[in-house]
Amino acid sequence: MPASALPTRLLLFCALWLGACSLAKPSPTPLPSPTPAIPQVQILFPAHNQQVIEGLVFDIDILARDAAQGIARIELHVDGELAQAIESEADALNEFRVTMNWFAKGIGWHKFEARAYRPNGEPSQAAIIALEVVPAP
Repeated sequence: MPASALPTRLLLFCALWLGACSLAKPSPTPLPSPTPAIPQVQILFPAHNQQVIEGLVFDIDILARDAAQGIARIELHVDGELAQAIESEADALNEFRVTMNWFAKGIGWHKFEARAYRPNGEPSQAAIIALEVVPAP
């Protein structure tokens, strides 16, 4: 092939290749509607994996937040059973902190779950800790 034919063929190839490509702007993908954040809850005290002595009553400090609609109720479940629920005195609070207590019984590990609820009943994800009840010394 003569050297002068190479640039011509290269130009022809590029023209065909570019012609096959769509130069039109792609249609924008619609953005999803923002999902309102769910309420947030955390167990501040006691710490996960802590030991507690059987027969004692101890406090469980729980904090829930929801700037969108507020918190109306906090529940504490122990081993899957409702142990205590506290309703806010107002319709809903952006920040709701409660102290619940539990009588330590049953040697071994126990699962504690706290959930916060909006006034419409929408729950938070559970804040979960495990505590070990040990015999009194």
